[in-house]
Amino acid sequence: MSIWSRISDALSALASGEGLGAVFDKLRTPPERSVAFTIAVIALSAKMAKADGLVTRDEVTAFREVFQVPPEEEAAAARVFNLAREDVAGFEDYAARIARMFADDPAVLSDLMEGLFHIACADGQYHPNEDQFLERVAEIFNMTPRDFTSLRARHVPDAAPDPYVVLGVETSMPLDEIRAVWRQQVRETHPDQMLGRGVPEEAIRLAERRMQAINEAWEEIAAHHGS
Repeated sequence: MSIWSRISDALSALASGEGLGAVFDKLRTPPERSVAFTIAVIALSAKMAKADGLVTRDEVTAFREVFQVPPEEEAAAARVFNLAREDVAGFEDYAARIARMFADDPAVLSDLMEGLFHIACADGQYHPNEDQFLERVAEIFNMTPRDFTSLRARHVPDAAPDPYVVLGVETSMPLDEIRAVWRQQVRETHPDQMLGRGVPEEAIRLAERRMQAINEAWEEIAAHHGS
């Protein structure tokens, strides 16, 4: 059964009047955590779109780059998006439920933030409302300010990112310590690690841009140190 068929099954509970929050609460354990991850990205994307008041074609394309939605399952994805956008519950309630769901593995929350940033920056612009939205979601996810800044540096279309910020390290750190941070991030970004965290196969391409960014940051830092 495809992940989209499983999402459709999960959404069948909505026919009885349950909200998306209740659906989240039923998807806490593997293998349905991958369904929960996908629904979380769609739902928070919908709330984020509401924050900046516009859903662009680029953002829709970016979502399709992360999740391969077959034509026969587009209605299920659209249903989640529309339910989240129209739900009276605020995005903070959604984020809090998701944070509780993945409290035992916060790396999943970082994966989810990666997807949200990818979608937010797809049109080449990063709206101030999107920044406020994502910063607040990161706070609810208990992400440190440094980790959030590092994540933003990898995605926001701006001047060339500071490699130290991208890796989340201090310029005063010895090169060996920076190398250790880089290697840890490479391990965490490996597709097998992400699958083990419950990130669906459809979203593993989230790791491609992250891996490229952290490798480029490390190479620039190593070159600066003459290594």
